[in-house]
Amino acid sequence: MRNICHILLQPAGMELTTEKGAKLRDILFDQGVEFPCGGQGKCKGCKIRVTRGALPITPEDSEAFSVRELKDGWRLACKAQVTENITIELRNWQTSILTNEANFKFTPQEGYGIAVDLGTTTLASQLLDLQNGGILAVRTALNPQARFGSDVMSRVQYAMEGEGAKELTETIRTQILHMVLESLDSAHIPPDELSCITLVGNTVMHHLFCGVDVEPLSHYPFESPNDGLMTFTPDDLEWHGIGNPQIQFLPGLGSFVGSDILAGVLATNLFHSEKPVGLVDLGTNGEIVIGDKNRLICASTAAGPAFEGAKISMGMRASTGAIWKVSPLADGFDCEVIGNEKPRGICGSGLVDAVAAALENGTIKPTGRFAEKVDSILLKDPVRLTQTDIRQLQLAKGAIAAGVRILLERWGAKLDDLSCLYLAGAFGNYINRGSARRIGLIQVPLENVEPVGNSALLGAKMALFTKDLPEDTFKAIRAMTTHFSLNEDPEFQDIFVEEMSFPAGK
Repeated sequence: MRNICHILLQPAGMELTTEKGAKLRDILFDQGVEFPCGGQGKCKGCKIRVTRGALPITPEDSEAFSVRELKDGWRLACKAQVTENITIELRNWQTSILTNEANFKFTPQEGYGIAVDLGTTTLASQLLDLQNGGILAVRTALNPQARFGSDVMSRVQYAMEGEGAKELTETIRTQILHMVLESLDSAHIPPDELSCITLVGNTVMHHLFCGVDVEPLSHYPFESPNDGLMTFTPDDLEWHGIGNPQIQFLPGLGSFVGSDILAGVLATNLFHSEKPVGLVDLGTNGEIVIGDKNRLICASTAAGPAFEGAKISMGMRASTGAIWKVSPLADGFDCEVIGNEKPRGICGSGLVDAVAAALENGTIKPTGRFAEKVDSILLKDPVRLTQTDIRQLQLAKGAIAAGVRILLERWGAKLDDLSCLYLAGAFGNYINRGSARRIGLIQVPLENVEPVGNSALLGAKMALFTKDLPEDTFKAIRAMTTHFSLNEDPEFQDIFVEEMSFPAGK
């Protein structure tokens, strides 16, 4: 037993055991500790405090903390190895993961199906009775690949090093198999009655799950010849105990516009619309689709991680302790915190709200500069916004707004021509549309903006009902879609710079 170490997490009072020499990163990831830089020791997003016992000081610790902080027990979890029994001060928190309970038309069929939304940060699955469309089980989880990097490009980089690709593929396949088995068990469904599993995700997630080489996605022109429909048997994936369902990973639309967006097109019926409509998924890579029943055009833009709280000085996911809603006051800000706890950071929706509120009370100018000569503005102690935080949001919203403008121009329409703009994903679901319009992220009338929640999961569920989808549906959608590379557009840089400024307001 001398090779076993005990870890006590406070204030939760949770005790964990592990082998001596184990990486603390792997142990704490399931407890909500974030590793935004993929465990490179650069961002301090995984800092913890050891209150009893000791963790050896690494070179990265010495770089990240002062001598006093090191003496007080502060360490980077991503670089630590457990060598003895320790007690760690760690706030236990939960992250809300968006699923989808929307109703849709379908033709009943025999058996059961599971739809999976494989996101860069989160995973969501639903088990359906294909006879009546009932949801029998829901499972959500953090994407375990996140311990190797919080964004798709860090995963690509990791995949190209040594056995990285194999490790990432095995990690995500194991997690999803676990979710499938849990769903069947909780709903008391015999494995041999599971007839199909449909997965969707962005292009990098598609490649990593399917075992496709991500190297073409690491450099210009960021195109892969292997982004089509992929089908598997359980034996192909080494998935045992789930019967013999058909497993398919839906195809993408081009480059970094993946099958999660194709599923969104399916969920919103965008490809059957009589009038031009738009679909925008706001994330690290902002995907945009404009079109109607005749043709679709799409693009992705590197919005950066500001919408997800990353690269913000006190940014975090939308979890307990995050400021998620902000309103302007004459002498400051009124902030709401997830879990009604003391704030420890701010998530993407809170950031958009905070900047919109600061524009309203004059704390921030339309240029993005602070109205007074200060280094930061206090939202709610101890959470502050810095000038760099504002610039990160400007870069993100500028990229999305410029992308929408350019695609509309290429399609031959104007903002006023859009009969509806669908906002997909968790950020699009929770963002205050008024705040988004105030900062210039959304420029269509608010009555034409419709959050559609997890449209990727909804589209994946619809794809389970094969009787409702002609065999060539996915090929037809891909055939009517043109992918544009915004970086190649000669007007993109100028429009992007224009869109970085905030509207002057009233």
